[in-house]
Amino acid sequence: MPSGVILYGPPGSGKDTITSELTRLRPEFALFERLKAGPGRTAGYRLTTVDQIEELSRAGGLLYRNARYDAEYAIDRQGVAALVDANRIPVLHMGQVAGASAVAAFPLHWIRVLLWCPLDVSESRSISRGDKDVEARVKVWHETRKDLLAHETEPWTLTLRTDQLSPTESAIAIIDALGATASAESRNIRELVG
Repeated sequence: MPSGVILYGPPGSGKDTITSELTRLRPEFALFERLKAGPGRTAGYRLTTVDQIEELSRAGGLLYRNARYDAEYAIDRQGVAALVDANRIPVLHMGQVAGASAVAAFPLHWIRVLLWCPLDVSESRSISRGDKDVEARVKVWHETRKDLLAHETEPWTLTLRTDQLSPTESAIAIIDALGATASAESRNIRELVG
């Protein structure tokens, strides 16, 4: 069965950096570009309208949909299928546990990776990359922590502290997990997020 990777974590936890490293190490990895309607960053998204996202939703074409940063985002079945059909390993970026669970409806061998870093690291990374909405990203870090604590028993294939591992070490751990047959495990989330 083909594989896919879910990278879940707060802003600044390394989703973009680790995805870049995965694609550098193994070109079959490919960022899944979510549909996006609204303001903010455009790189890494397929821009659309709220009406088009709504139309896909009514037709059953979405795996997950959410709103954040005054924008609408969606993961569409057709977009994931297109990467799989091209013999690529889709890498999905998630900010909600519900979304990480919802995409499991697409029949792939999903590697679920929880990326974590402390608030000060998240904020510093956001400032360093020039985000204009650092306050909003700090708020989302707290929301992500709350989300994790509300889903403490959620199983993750890997839990990576990106403030303690380099992007290369993180990417290699994900590649190794793809080759392993171990199932996802629960981790003490309260210990991880403090």
